[in-house]
Amino acid sequence: MLTTMAAAVGFASRPNDTNNENTVAGVMASLQDEGKLEAEGVPGLNLRDLDLTSDEFILDEVDIHIQANLEDELVKEALKTGVDLRQYSKQVETELQHIEQASIKDYIKESQNIASLHNQITACDSILERMEQMLSSFQADLSSISCEIQTLQEQSVAMNIKLKNRQSVRSELSQLVDELVVPSTMIGVILDTPVVEQEFVEQLHELNNKINYVKEQSFRETLACQDVQDILDRLKIKAVSKIREFILQKIYSFRKPMTNYQIPQNALLKYRFFYQFLLANERHVAKEVRDEYVDSMSKIYFSYFKSYTGRLMKVQYEEVADKDDLMGCVFLDCECASRFFSKPSLKHRNTIFTLTQELSTLHHRAPILVPHLAPQSGQVRPETDTVQTTPHPRLLDSVSCHFNNTDEGTSRRIICFSSSFTDEGTGGVSCLLSVSLSLTLSPLSVLQKHISTYVSDCYDSIAVFLSIHIILRFKAITAKRNIPAIDKYWETVLEILWPRFELILELNIQSIRNTDPQRLGTLDTRPHYITRRYAEFSSAIVSINQTFPSEKTHTLLGQLQVEVENFVLRMAAEFPSRKEQLVFLINNYDMMLSVLMERAADGSKEVEGFQQLLLARTQEFIEEILSAPFGGMIGFVKESEALIEKGQLERLRNDEARVNQLVRGFAGSWKQSVENLSQDVMRSFTNFKNGTGIIQGALTQLIQYYHRFHKVLSQPAFKSLSVRSELINIHHLMVEVKKHKPNF
Repeated sequence: MLTTMAAAVGFASRPNDTNNENTVAGVMASLQDEGKLEAEGVPGLNLRDLDLTSDEFILDEVDIHIQANLEDELVKEALKTGVDLRQYSKQVETELQHIEQASIKDYIKESQNIASLHNQITACDSILERMEQMLSSFQADLSSISCEIQTLQEQSVAMNIKLKNRQSVRSELSQLVDELVVPSTMIGVILDTPVVEQEFVEQLHELNNKINYVKEQSFRETLACQDVQDILDRLKIKAVSKIREFILQKIYSFRKPMTNYQIPQNALLKYRFFYQFLLANERHVAKEVRDEYVDSMSKIYFSYFKSYTGRLMKVQYEEVADKDDLMGCVFLDCECASRFFSKPSLKHRNTIFTLTQELSTLHHRAPILVPHLAPQSGQVRPETDTVQTTPHPRLLDSVSCHFNNTDEGTSRRIICFSSSFTDEGTGGVSCLLSVSLSLTLSPLSVLQKHISTYVSDCYDSIAVFLSIHIILRFKAITAKRNIPAIDKYWETVLEILWPRFELILELNIQSIRNTDPQRLGTLDTRPHYITRRYAEFSSAIVSINQTFPSEKTHTLLGQLQVEVENFVLRMAAEFPSRKEQLVFLINNYDMMLSVLMERAADGSKEVEGFQQLLLARTQEFIEEILSAPFGGMIGFVKESEALIEKGQLERLRNDEARVNQLVRGFAGSWKQSVENLSQDVMRSFTNFKNGTGIIQGALTQLIQYYHRFHKVLSQPAFKSLSVRSELINIHHLMVEVKKHKPNF
């Protein structure tokens, strides 16, 4: 126990534990005394209940150090090797004293260096103190420099503001001086130079700018304007006088006889600024110029269109359609009596119901007809619609030039001087529209009166309808060009043409309704001339109507088609035999369908209607022509199929003799019958293509009947008949039928 404590205390008194050195020394002395007592045989003291110190904190620290030293590796090793801790403690203490003495000697030896180091530290301290003073003064200097920089910045901003203000004032004053000063060059040019010179136009622009600028500055009460106002007024009066005289001379030149007014009119275009200058500075002079221009051009247009329409009337057809030239009128010409039911060869009447190639080209922009050159140039006499619509392209060009638009037909700019008559202050479009209306009022009244007078006696429905669509096309062009000046005129013309077209078409419908077939003379199965007229007329109307579809037109055509179909049925009823009736119906339906399909669309109502009628009558005709040579076989097939369907097979045995006769009769005569049938059909129909189609349909139907005849004979009631071996093979029959296939 004591040994362990001594060791612990000895290790606890190492140089590292200097704080408890005195306490440990006292404890070590007590332990030494205890050891001596034990060596002398004095029994050890029982310190179990003895409190060695009244300071509990010191004992607690001792316990902590003892425990910590016991954990030390050196202590553990010493305890294991059995080292005498007291001897070891003395040894350690001796070594510490030696080390302390050696350290003192080292300090004494280095005393001079330490003193030198102390002196150096003192010198450094003084240097650092001076540097601190220098930095403090530098910081103060920087503070003063910052204030100076801020002051300079404020001065720079102030100088910059002054500079901007001076520059702004300089620009304003410079512009003011430049605009107010009237150079001597301008005065000389305005006074002495002709208006047609480019130099005059340039100086006029400059004068106009100065006048406008002075007006603007006068509202701002600029006193300098009073110095130049007088000279500007004098120059303005002089310029207005020269411009007025120049423009009026040009306008008066339009009125000379045989003058092409378009040339001086277009020449005025490059001086359009003259009118703008007048409008801005002298409105009463501008109004005078505009009124003179409108009056002159209106008279020119009136004279031109009046003369043009009069000349057109002289070059049209000598014979025009009248109230008797209707679709259902009875044609009893001696010249065409032998060709009564074929298409009549009239000199002029064919154009009433036919849309010729010349008329169809009017859907596109055609050259304007020159009446006085037509006879010399060999031009064909124009149709009615040509006479009525030829002035309108010229009218359209004349009006378009006032609106400064592009002509879609020639892709060129159409411009005239009247396009300068725009007043930005009151609305340029409305002013230009007013000018255009004033210019075209007289020629429009001439054209309107001419059309109204001429159409009132016109009975050419195709010409009127084509005129309607040409007017609609012109109306669409004016809408595309945004030219509202003649919109009312187009509407008025359409209000004249539409009722006339409806009246003429209703007269044609009534004429067909009232036609008496018995008054038409000898009957013929070829196409009737009335159906030919209808086909040509209907195809023309349908093809024209595709451009601007009209439901009203479709309704009238539907009524006309119904009357024509009824007329064809009435005519067919005049034939004694059903075969002739069917031939007549098929020829007429085929002719009408062929003509319609040339111009009308495949899906039109007229085409679909006649296709259904033709198909139905063709099928009936095929049954009719097969009934003569093969009627017995066809009747037997139909009767036998009905009995088989009812299940009465036993009744078929009663027809054995009939079957023998039919089989042998067909085998002996079918080739000749087919040949006769083919020749008869080709003689009956005027359209070879339609005739060959009917032949093919009849032979196909014959093969189908004969195939059904084979099926009937395959029934149990006829299987034992020996005549079945005489039946013609279906393939052999088909080979013979193919010989009648057309080669065109």
